[in-house]
Amino acid sequence: MESVTLPDGEKVPALGMGTWGMGEDPARRPTEIAAVRLGVELGLTLVDTAEMYGEGRTEQFLGEALAGMRDRVFLVSKVYPHNASRTGVVRACEASLRRLRTDRLDLYLLHWPGNEPLAETVAGFETLKAAGKIRHWGVSNFDTGDMEDLFSVAGGDACAVNQVLYNLTRRGPEFDLLPWMEAHGVPLMAYSPLEQGGIARDGAVAEIAAHHGLTPWQVALAWVLRRPGTLAIPKASLEAHMRENKAAQALRLTEAERALLDAQFAAPRRKRALEML
Repeated sequence: MESVTLPDGEKVPALGMGTWGMGEDPARRPTEIAAVRLGVELGLTLVDTAEMYGEGRTEQFLGEALAGMRDRVFLVSKVYPHNASRTGVVRACEASLRRLRTDRLDLYLLHWPGNEPLAETVAGFETLKAAGKIRHWGVSNFDTGDMEDLFSVAGGDACAVNQVLYNLTRRGPEFDLLPWMEAHGVPLMAYSPLEQGGIARDGAVAEIAAHHGLTPWQVALAWVLRRPGTLAIPKASLEAHMRENKAAQALRLTEAERALLDAQFAAPRRKRALEML
């Protein structure tokens, strides 16, 4: 399993799993639990969720799905911006911990920029770290200006990761955000790396997939993972899809293949506002 090094030197799996929408349909619950548990067995041990997902139902689902596996997992959750005051972030984290049936999070993210002062949010995160309730903290959906604002407050440069929407069809962050993050040592966590299954299945993607005997989605995932310091968290609700995600990590795109993909999915030539789902 390839890994990414966090700013403090800890290594985490480059390929993990997202959980948006999981645990909300009782009929799918057994299948989704089986997929999550298989993912852990395959080494996709970085598991991402949020208090927003199903208004806590996905965290509850993961508490069940990860029973007996918690110590094998790098567990990530996110706090709503309106809960991210100095004291609010502590209350929100404690509620997430109860739903997840654990005593700590490995990474806790501010879900997107909000109205609470960043200095207060950072102070709340640091309180949680001191109490052993989180091990790292970071942000999500922060554009370049947001990251600059974060690093301007006391302790803001302790940010461990920025989770943003990034895939073949959403390359806007490459213009200025990703270079800024690389310069400041902040890893990228790419959510929806397969555009929720909406990546084009023709042209260069199809050609490369056919050549390697893979699916277009595996090619798209390998493309995201090509960047050093990049984590990807595709969702897989079925065991078969979890195995496909794992297999995609073995694909090393050649320079010629990357050029073909660049021709089909152009890199940005100007600043684009950060997109969100």
